[in-house]
Amino acid sequence: MKLLQKFFRPRPPIGDRKALADFIDAQSAFIVQKGIYEYSRARAGHYAKVLFAEEGFAQAVERSRWQAYPLGLAMVGEMVEGVLRPHAGMHRRAVLDQMILVVLSVFDRYPVPPSLGEDAWLEARRELEQRLDLVGGHAPKRVMDIPEPLAETYFAMMPIHEKLRGRDFETIRNYLRVSLCNIHDELVDRIDAAAVTNRLLA
Repeated sequence: MKLLQKFFRPRPPIGDRKALADFIDAQSAFIVQKGIYEYSRARAGHYAKVLFAEEGFAQAVERSRWQAYPLGLAMVGEMVEGVLRPHAGMHRRAVLDQMILVVLSVFDRYPVPPSLGEDAWLEARRELEQRLDLVGGHAPKRVMDIPEPLAETYFAMMPIHEKLRGRDFETIRNYLRVSLCNIHDELVDRIDAAAVTNRLLA
């Protein structure tokens, strides 16, 4: 009974900077890792258990998920900014700047992944900051369109040889679009957008 109560318990509201950072962290990791694991299992078919047990493939998956994590932060971060923007008013740029700091603080929670190395990890941070900064230069996108500029990059990070990927790009792109829309729905259900905006500006 306690397990069922825990499962059906409403998720906590998002009303401050820390709760927002935790949401961004969890959802960014979820969207990229779920895609990597599910796609790899689908391509391996009946040999999935064997493939995932191989040390070489496990290392490839580890590298892929850390490569992809900053892309997840970029997508989720832009989506969050779109939810907060209507509450920012004349302080739109200031809210975006604070949002960028929140997302980068999430990135900085993690040490340099050995599978990538310091140079690649720092470059990923620079690219993430640049992508988020560009969000302020255009109107908010539809949530389903946010993954579009990053979908090919994400697809190229799959730990499956490119010759075996076939014509699966559209599947991956649709996965990102649907997943981000679901994350958006959860955010809207849980966030006090006005309160979070004020906290970011405080």
